[in-house]
Amino acid sequence: MNDPRPLALASSAALVLSLGACAIGTGSAAERDDSGRTVLRYQGSANAVTLPELAADLGYFHRITLKWVGNTTSGPQDIQSAATRQTDVGGAFSGAVVKLITAGAPVKAVVNYYGSDSKSFTGFYARAGSPVRGARDLIGKKVAVNTLGAHSEAVIDTYLTRNGLTPAEIKKVQLVVLPPNDTEQAVRRGQVDVGSLGGVLQDRAVAGGGLRKVFDDYGLFGAFDGGQYVLRNDFTAQHPEAAKDFVTGVGKAIEWERSTPRAQVIERFTSIIAKRGRGETTTNLKYWKSVGIPARGGAVSDRDYTQWTSWLESSGIVRKGALQPKDLYTNEFNELAGGGAR
Repeated sequence: MNDPRPLALASSAALVLSLGACAIGTGSAAERDDSGRTVLRYQGSANAVTLPELAADLGYFHRITLKWVGNTTSGPQDIQSAATRQTDVGGAFSGAVVKLITAGAPVKAVVNYYGSDSKSFTGFYARAGSPVRGARDLIGKKVAVNTLGAHSEAVIDTYLTRNGLTPAEIKKVQLVVLPPNDTEQAVRRGQVDVGSLGGVLQDRAVAGGGLRKVFDDYGLFGAFDGGQYVLRNDFTAQHPEAAKDFVTGVGKAIEWERSTPRAQVIERFTSIIAKRGRGETTTNLKYWKSVGIPARGGAVSDRDYTQWTSWLESSGIVRKGALQPKDLYTNEFNELAGGGAR
């Protein structure tokens, strides 16, 4: 069986390098709304409330206005859109951020927006009667992920490596790209052997019965910050106060979710989705459990990248010993981060 991952990584890197080069030197001032606020374009997530959307609803933004331009199901696509000026901000798994910046894209990570803890994590599920129970059982099997070269692939490869599989054996585990909303049914129908599920989609699937967890990322790493929002370097240079408004507002939204009773968080999410009128469902919101971000205010740290060093090097994203976390992120715009990396 051919392994799609090396080709995906190579082609993605070439694409990002090209897109990043196009983005350099084509600066244009950000749009302003009628009140003079900087307009920040972003992609959302269907049937869910993002941290920026929550921050806006809570009144945490004073210098920016959010402008929704559509939804995304892929972190790499989201941050590439930011790098190429289709949007102004994008979020993705730490490893995808490394890949984008290493390829030359003019962006920098500014705040964590998702992670894993004991309540909220990414799990990998098989049907209850499936023979897949451990790492070796995955050899020759199909595993559904939302995109290649991102969080789920890094977790799967780490899990397989830690359980003694060789690189050749790992290549025999076939990753199948599926939209997150389709993964549960693909597992139940036997179209894939295992599916990656997180957040409310995972909790809904588990509540439906008939599935069994094979492993999860919290069991591998403990609590960790998983991905960051990135802003373009020219945007932060031209609009530093707007960047601070966005990042600090997101940080405050994280702490609001952490400290607010669960029922009130769900009620707020439900209200936000209803008000924006996009024909979405709020059914899944009842499964929300926690913000899942360990760092106070989403502050970014070296560990957010170094914990993936082995995968980044084995995947060819960075050369051995070449990872330089301090070149990837800044906490200067996050008032909740104490003015520097933790």
